[in-house]
Amino acid sequence: MNIGVLGGGQLARMMAQAGSSLGLKFMFLCPDSHACAAPYGEHLCAPYDDKLAQEHLAKWADVVTYEFENIPLPLVESLQQQIPLHPASSVLSVARDRLPEKLLFHTLGIPTAKFTPVDSLEMLINALEDINPPAILKTRTQGYDGKGQALLLKGSDLSAIWKEIGEVTCIVESMVKFRREISIIAARNQKGDMVFYPVSENHHRDGILRLSISRQNDAMQVAAEAKIRKIMDNLGYVGVMTLELFQVGDQLFANELAPRVHNSGHWTIEATETSQFENHLRAICGLPLGRTSSTQTTAMVNLVGRLPEESGIRNIPGASLHFYGKTKRPGRKLGHVTLTSSDYSPEEFEIGLAALLKLAGEAELASRKFFNSTPLTQCN
Repeated sequence: MNIGVLGGGQLARMMAQAGSSLGLKFMFLCPDSHACAAPYGEHLCAPYDDKLAQEHLAKWADVVTYEFENIPLPLVESLQQQIPLHPASSVLSVARDRLPEKLLFHTLGIPTAKFTPVDSLEMLINALEDINPPAILKTRTQGYDGKGQALLLKGSDLSAIWKEIGEVTCIVESMVKFRREISIIAARNQKGDMVFYPVSENHHRDGILRLSISRQNDAMQVAAEAKIRKIMDNLGYVGVMTLELFQVGDQLFANELAPRVHNSGHWTIEATETSQFENHLRAICGLPLGRTSSTQTTAMVNLVGRLPEESGIRNIPGASLHFYGKTKRPGRKLGHVTLTSSDYSPEEFEIGLAALLKLAGEAELASRKFFNSTPLTQCN
C-alpha cells in the first residue's frame, strides 16, 4: 500500500520506519530539500501549493496523511476530493486554529482556561478587563513549541506586544494553576474502534517539550480517555490524536489537541507492542489496531539544539537513541532518547534518568524527583 505524507520531518520519518514492517511505501511532499524523512521513501521537494506535485502524490498514493497542522488547508481539502485522506480536512480546520478548537472543547463539556478572541489592539485592551493578568496572548494559527505566544502582565506595553506578535488574529487565555501537564494519545479506525496509550506526564522549558514520562495506572487515565473519546467520536476521527491536558486538582482542563502522532508519545516505540506511529498507519489503512499497553515505566528526553556524545548516552543501560539527521539549530528538535525501566529498580531508574537529562543539557530537570513525590504546582 502506498502512503502519501504531507511533511517530511521526524514524525514522517518515524511513521515510515514503523511502516516498513507492514510492507508500506511512502512518498513525502515537503519543500525542505533536507527533509529528514527523505531516505525512507520518495521525496517530492516542492512547495505545498505546487499543482504538479499534488497531482503526482494523488496518483501514486492509496491514502494521504499529514505530520503537522501548519500545512495549507486548501491543499488538504483539494487532495481529499481526489483520494482518501486521514484525518479529514474538517479535523484540520479545527485543530489548526485555537478558537474553533476551544469552542469544540466547550461544546463537548470539556473545561479549558478562560479565553476570548482578539483581532485588534483595542480588543486586546478590552480583553484584559475581563481576563485579569497574568495571561497569555496566543496566535490562533502557526503556533508551536512556544512560538506565537506572549506573556501579558500588569503594566505590559500592549501596543508593543501586539506589534511583536504580528498584529494577527489571536486569543487571550487566562493562566491556570495546575499540578502537572499530561497528554493522552489514542488511535481510532474507520469503524470507530479505539485504543488508548497510558498517559504521559510532560515537562517543558521555553515552550518546548523536554521530558515525557509514561504513567501506567495513572489516576487520570480514565478521565483522559473519556475526553479524547468524546472529541474523536464527534469529529469522526481516523488516525492517532493527542490531547494535551492540565491537571487542576482532580479535574482535567484541555489545552490543545494535535491531529497526528505526537512528541510526547515517542516512548511508545520501545515500550509498547504497537507504537503510536504503527497504529496511525493501521488506522488510516484499515488494518486492525495494535495493542497499546505497557508494563514498564518509560521516559523520553528530547535533544534540543545540540546533540550530546553518543557514547555517553549508550553507557546508560536501557537508553535507546534516535537521531533525526537534522542540521543543528537553536531550539530545534534533533533527536530523542527513550529510557526503559526493565534494567532498573525504581531508584536506579531515577538515577539513570537524571544522568540522561544532564547529558541533554537539562540540569534543572535532572535535579528533580519524578517518582514517589508530589508534582510541583505550576502555571501555563
